[in-house]
Amino acid sequence: MKRGNLWLWSAAALVYAFLYIPLIIVVLYSFNDSRLNAEWVGFTLFWYKALFNNTEMLLAARNSLIIALCTSFCATLLGTMAGLAIHRYKLKVLPVLVFTPVAMPEILLGVSILLFFLQVLNFTLGMVSIIIAHTTFCIGFVAIIVRARLQGMDESIFEAARDLGASPWQTFRLVTLPLIMPAVVAGALMSFTLSIDDFVITFFTKGVGEPILPIQIYTMIKVAVTPEVNAISTLLMLLTLIMISMAARLESSSSSEGSAKPRKTAKQAAK
Repeated sequence: MKRGNLWLWSAAALVYAFLYIPLIIVVLYSFNDSRLNAEWVGFTLFWYKALFNNTEMLLAARNSLIIALCTSFCATLLGTMAGLAIHRYKLKVLPVLVFTPVAMPEILLGVSILLFFLQVLNFTLGMVSIIIAHTTFCIGFVAIIVRARLQGMDESIFEAARDLGASPWQTFRLVTLPLIMPAVVAGALMSFTLSIDDFVITFFTKGVGEPILPIQIYTMIKVAVTPEVNAISTLLMLLTLIMISMAARLESSSSSEGSAKPRKTAKQAAK
């Protein structure tokens, strides 16, 4: 192996170690038979049993899942439409409006949304305000992914569907949507992930009432990081890995169909 390649592989190994070793430690210490994470004592499932008997933590997890699912649905729907509009109409103002929440610091976005809810709308903060706030900054991520997918497509596919007599809705439903579905799924996955673990915007827009998982975990680690926190973190990582695997499998199966599918769907759209 050449010296340059050796340095490159070494640097890559250090970066991946820095990223994944803390996650591995979190998973391992969720099975540690000790309340303190100072040293490994022994294997136990006690902290998972304690987690599932913790009513407040389960309520916080349920609320976070509801918020993440609603955010993912709304952001995917609006972000897909935004990505299509940016790709089709080429207006300079559209990317600025859609992508600004992505580039804006979260603390600034959280304060801005908080002031808008309280001073302009006189809106009561709660789960609905969190969903609206999360959807606001997730739309841009979905639009970026959908737009990138559209830019890599051959425009003649859509023109062929229209030339064969398909209406705009038929072209979208039978040609455009199946082709961009991997990007839509990826955008939904990213929205779900960003929403379920967001702390800053959630902190500013949650109000007083129902517990939310990131805020609940933050409250628990003020004293110490207990194995119960490690247990809920491990379950969140497992959920994320399952969703990533499903999205990757869907994308690979979609791409394996080859270029025959666009021609077939273009003919179906004309019927």
